[in-house]
Amino acid sequence: MQLTIRAKGENVKAISYLLSKNPNNLYERRVKEHLVRLVYHELTETNLSVTIFVTPNPLALVQNDNALDITHYINDREFAASSIFLSLIRSALGTALNGKPKEEYSEWVLHSFAFEFEVGPIASTMTNEEIKGLFEPLGYTVSIEAIHHQQRARFLKLSADITLQQALQHLFVLIPVLDDYKHYFIDQLEVDKLNRYGEGWLPTHPMQEIIYKKALRFSHLYNKSTTAKPSTNSLNTLRYEKIVETIKQLPRKSTIVDLGSGEGKLSSLLAYVKGVEELLAVEPSEIAMKKALKRFEGLEGVYVSPTPTWGSLFYYDARLQYKDVIVLCEVIEHIDEERLPKIMTLLLTHYSPQTLILTTPNAEYNKVYELDVMRHNDHRFEWTRDQFQKWCHAMNTHGQYELSFTGIGDQHELYGQPTQMCIFRKKEMII
Repeated sequence: MQLTIRAKGENVKAISYLLSKNPNNLYERRVKEHLVRLVYHELTETNLSVTIFVTPNPLALVQNDNALDITHYINDREFAASSIFLSLIRSALGTALNGKPKEEYSEWVLHSFAFEFEVGPIASTMTNEEIKGLFEPLGYTVSIEAIHHQQRARFLKLSADITLQQALQHLFVLIPVLDDYKHYFIDQLEVDKLNRYGEGWLPTHPMQEIIYKKALRFSHLYNKSTTAKPSTNSLNTLRYEKIVETIKQLPRKSTIVDLGSGEGKLSSLLAYVKGVEELLAVEPSEIAMKKALKRFEGLEGVYVSPTPTWGSLFYYDARLQYKDVIVLCEVIEHIDEERLPKIMTLLLTHYSPQTLILTTPNAEYNKVYELDVMRHNDHRFEWTRDQFQKWCHAMNTHGQYELSFTGIGDQHELYGQPTQMCIFRKKEMII
């Protein structure tokens, strides 16, 4: 993944000062274990060509403690010019991006040069016309070259008389719009960056609504007027809070199993629930368990320390029997649908908790996100509210549990809430 910057005309040498990179030296840094290099191909009185590129370490995307949170089961994303690419090159281009060179070169920040930017490969489902619609209103001449006849992987060439800072800000806003990866939460810093880089052009862009939605849609940080606004909490956090509050209201909650606990975020919150005496954080991934361990070590003032426990839904584990609460937060949709009945029999009949809590995406809400695919590439299915409720009732084969349903996240009058939750409560025995 790379970005090449070319310029022609007088004073192009000043661009090296705006970049704050010596053309006589190879710039080479490791960022989150990925190699970032910047090299000048040409620098004369009238011609400049410089490329910044990243040599990715795919294992580092998922294995180290600072790993980027991406779906590591999939395709080409770590090799495409995406929001990951931008996060890795941001520090190298920071001086130019923020327009803060040494004072003696500050006059060149507002100087327009005859630039050509080549970036790629881009992996996007957007059509060539849609991509042109992003850049042409900003004054660019756009050329798109496909690597393959299916048009998925493409290189973009963008030509314009423009300042370096403006062009980089355009790229840092619009490349994530091209990025097909589904961002589930973007924090307020990301919103602030979008507003800062978009100042002076984004509010009047003819595709501004699409830009906001593609950049921020999964955190609902925009409203119908496409004005970015902060969300109090991510959907993930809202799920955890809802589960914690539900458990707090249960009469029996001294023993809890967080099944599919991942990096231990939910377990860490449950550790602060008064009355919990045993908390098993069950997870099959050693990488996730390692991160959870570090998280648990930093907990202070908890009622109970979570116990990291290797385990899987596909194998019976006597340690999980007869607990007060078992939680599966966003787990079932990652399992082949035909395997779920046996898993539910294991949970409800063999483990027989007092309460079982399940959460899963509400497929109807995908229309709010303007998605025609599932939210996550590893999801085997996503159900509507009606499908989920019918399935839960069908899984309660012996009728030993009372079922109740609720939603989590922003309410839509037609499509409900983005997450749906079912609470299985064991019926009181009548003697």
